[in-house]
Amino acid sequence: MAEGLIKVSLAVCAAPGQVAQSDWRVARGTTAAQLIQMALESTPSCIRTQQLASAAVFGVWGRLVQADYVLQAADRLEVYRPLLVDPKVARRERFSKQGARATGLFAKKRPGAKAGY
Repeated sequence: MAEGLIKVSLAVCAAPGQVAQSDWRVARGTTAAQLIQMALESTPSCIRTQQLASAAVFGVWGRLVQADYVLQAADRLEVYRPLLVDPKVARRERFSKQGARATGLFAKKRPGAKAGY
């Protein structure tokens, strides 16, 4: 590896269950925003340009970081897509569709027990 370059990965979640990852060699001191800008300029086929352009939330190995985070060797910069539905709301909707008797603690109740026990 050339002097002053570090190897990092860029992971973009394009859709649920689909992660596009590419490896990069960047200069020491490169920030997360600079790596995103480099990816937009080179536009590799595995990364969706529209998603990178609108990216506002980044993480390194699952921990949130700011755009000015300085990348270290072997970091995996992750670009998170926005949530379309609040997870709490989605769970409530799933629960209401399935019904209280068929899910969770209520699925296996003792014979003769009260409802919900």
